[in-house]
Amino acid sequence: MCALTAGQRGRIVQVIDHANKVGKKILMSGGGRCNFTNTGTTAANFISANPHFCKSALARYTPSDFIEMVERHGIAYHEKELGQLFCDISSKQIVRMLLDECADAGVQIRTDCGVQQIERGADGFRVRTAQGLFHSASLVIATGGLSIPSMGATGFGYEVARSFGHELLPTRAGLVPLTLSGKHQERFAELSGVALPVEARCNGQSFRNFMLITHRGISGPAILQISSYWQPGNDLRLDLLPDHDAAQWLRQMKSERGASELRTVLSEVMPRRLALRLCEQWLKDKPVRQFDEPELKAAASLLSDFPLVASGTEGYRTAEVTLGGVDTRKVSSATMESQLVPGLHFIGEVLDVTGWLGGYNFQWAWASGRAAGMAA
Repeated sequence: MCALTAGQRGRIVQVIDHANKVGKKILMSGGGRCNFTNTGTTAANFISANPHFCKSALARYTPSDFIEMVERHGIAYHEKELGQLFCDISSKQIVRMLLDECADAGVQIRTDCGVQQIERGADGFRVRTAQGLFHSASLVIATGGLSIPSMGATGFGYEVARSFGHELLPTRAGLVPLTLSGKHQERFAELSGVALPVEARCNGQSFRNFMLITHRGISGPAILQISSYWQPGNDLRLDLLPDHDAAQWLRQMKSERGASELRTVLSEVMPRRLALRLCEQWLKDKPVRQFDEPELKAAASLLSDFPLVASGTEGYRTAEVTLGGVDTRKVSSATMESQLVPGLHFIGEVLDVTGWLGGYNFQWAWASGRAAGMAA
């Protein structure tokens, strides 16, 4: 996005990529269909130590702007849920669109081109690579974070930032499955594959979507979302009946289905395997009519505010994003240019700007790339 924007301005642009083909993360995203933006994107959908930083770029290049390009290239798409837009056919179409736009703008793209050294002199930047030495007036770092190293992710962008005097905020895996250990894992061990809607809550944030129990812990959209706000030791709570007022529902069951065991009525509003495990480990399993009011309240509290003790995350191996990164306080929010080194720009995930699940990180990539491309 940055390259095609700069090329359209008449700039001579080289894209240097150490990977053997471009857009690997685009190709794998959204199950191969690329969740390329979210129509509801606002600054509130991003995590940063400087929450105002992303506003300017997002306001100047909106989801509608990217959708216009997608439609101009004849790419069919659909909304899955919550404003998330996916290709009908393949994420390859998004990569092809961007490559075609780059070609039209005269952009040169070099793959298998690892960077060996970057220097800055009076005439700009000298970038020594596996394919020779390049000189440029502007240099844009668009290298992403540490997530999914199997796709080629490295800390290269952070090293460049640090070498030019930029501070980094601590990085950690985001949008990532959580792991359980000890007795917490044992209690859920036989439930691998069970999925259900929940509301996950942590540190004042909440997300309502599906949770998936895995052989190592928990995953699914609700958990991936809350993982960006969770750190070891934080209190994590789940509403296992987000579509019901648990106390009211239990009283109704006591009135209407008093002879039924608790496991039986629970199995009608959540997966049976989970209902059985809850009744074995946490709840009294007896006919609902035998629950007195304090017992009903205790059961309702557990179901609507279930404490889950996670031990960690699956890490960068499966994380969709990297939290933290280049401190934005020394970067222009209008141009993405370093305030320490004229001509040096940082865009996308290498910066301390992390989006929610659902197309927001792609929209930040397009918007920040556009902002730098208009200036570099």
